[in-house]
Amino acid sequence: MKLDTEIREYINKSVLCWLATASIDNIPNVSPKEIFNHYGANKIIVANIASPQTVKNIRQNKNVCVSFIDILVQKGFQVKGKARIIEKSDSQFSEMEKILIKMTGGGFPFATITEITVEQVKPIIAPKYILYPETTEKEQIESAKKLYGF
Repeated sequence: MKLDTEIREYINKSVLCWLATASIDNIPNVSPKEIFNHYGANKIIVANIASPQTVKNIRQNKNVCVSFIDILVQKGFQVKGKARIIEKSDSQFSEMEKILIKMTGGGFPFATITEITVEQVKPIIAPKYILYPETTEKEQIESAKKLYGF
């Protein structure tokens, strides 16, 4: 499945994503990730900065879910797919690293990268849009700014 323009835009607008993994014993783990981006037509890459449990789980169970939202608009996407850990010795590492280092300015070293091949995408939308269909994104942004003190 390809990441269309809208999904890529939400990745670019999102400050964090949440990466869900599970161990071989199906014990779940969710970890916030700050350094992530789209890569190619159907991949998301995430810098593994301080994520030993995430890396361990992916080595045991490749099924993952990553979610990201624009916190003001309160819309985004849930992406499910298969992950693999890209080591520095992997031929793709340096190309992926360049994308992620632009985001960190080199301030967050990472030894590996999680590459997620997208299999399924589902929109995330705040309940207000469903309960009150006349809600506009502008109104939602104003509401969120008041709620979060922006």
